[in-house]
Amino acid sequence: MGAEKNVQTVKDFFAAIGRGDKKGLLALVAEDIEWIIPGKDWPLAGTYRGHAGLSDLLESAARSIETSAEPGEFVAQGDQVLAPSAMSETNAAYGRWDAGTLGRRDAGTDVMS
Repeated sequence: MGAEKNVQTVKDFFAAIGRGDKKGLLALVAEDIEWIIPGKDWPLAGTYRGHAGLSDLLESAARSIETSAEPGEFVAQGDQVLAPSAMSETNAAYGRWDAGTLGRRDAGTDVMS
């Protein structure tokens, strides 16, 4: 897959998250996706495997947090795309949290870290 196609995949990924489009999001990720959210004592922390695991995560997130991620740019090199983003979240346990994040498509594997 070329760099341009990888950039479009990452753009589509962020757009699906922004729309709350679970079906569209799942169509963009591998069936054997492993999504890891590090942390301790955080409601969504854990490892989510496959489409079923990601679906569970998305449903839990929709019930417990409001989130937004706005990529500022997309930088492609080979099979990788970096999308430095302004990310914010509001949840009942911690209030508002602002942080940066990266969205990356790496050699056919979708990664958020």
